[in-house]
Amino acid sequence: MAPLPPRSGDAVFANIEHVNAELFTLTYGAIVRQLLTDLEEVEEVNKQLDQMGYNIGIRLIDEFLAKSNVSGCANFKETADVIAKVGFKMFLGVSATVTNWDAEGTSCSLVLEDNPLVDFVELPDTCQGLCYCNILSGVIRGALEMVSMKTEVTWVRDMLQGDDVYELRVKLLKQVPEEYPYKDDE
Repeated sequence: MAPLPPRSGDAVFANIEHVNAELFTLTYGAIVRQLLTDLEEVEEVNKQLDQMGYNIGIRLIDEFLAKSNVSGCANFKETADVIAKVGFKMFLGVSATVTNWDAEGTSCSLVLEDNPLVDFVELPDTCQGLCYCNILSGVIRGALEMVSMKTEVTWVRDMLQGDDVYELRVKLLKQVPEEYPYKDDE
């Protein structure tokens, strides 16, 4: 049987079970608020959100690959495009734009005009420096690590901090060769 063609983000989004967007947004807000209360330091909250996202990403990639019918991408540019057009649409219902490629093709920006995690959110002055959506950078980093791409993902612009868009910078640090736990020839 021939492999199925990759599905668009819209097609996948339409066929998966949805959670109420307001419930999702408010629950995430409650998690961030609790972290701020427990950890007290904004930088520690940023680290914790990134780690939570990483743990989600290493599991979420399985669901993504199973439901999107995306097979291995040829290069990092193709991978970034799939994240922007299929991944974000599949899990958040929004698409991103891939821009600002470096000359080597190992670093780009994912720009979000809309971010459902920040509906109803206003950051108080005491939260300056908080990367409220840092969980997304961890998700991307964790998912890419599971497909053999070691990356660094950072927030460059954030509308909650007064910028005009949300921009994530994704930098490929190295392509990790796949390792198999056993040898076939033995």
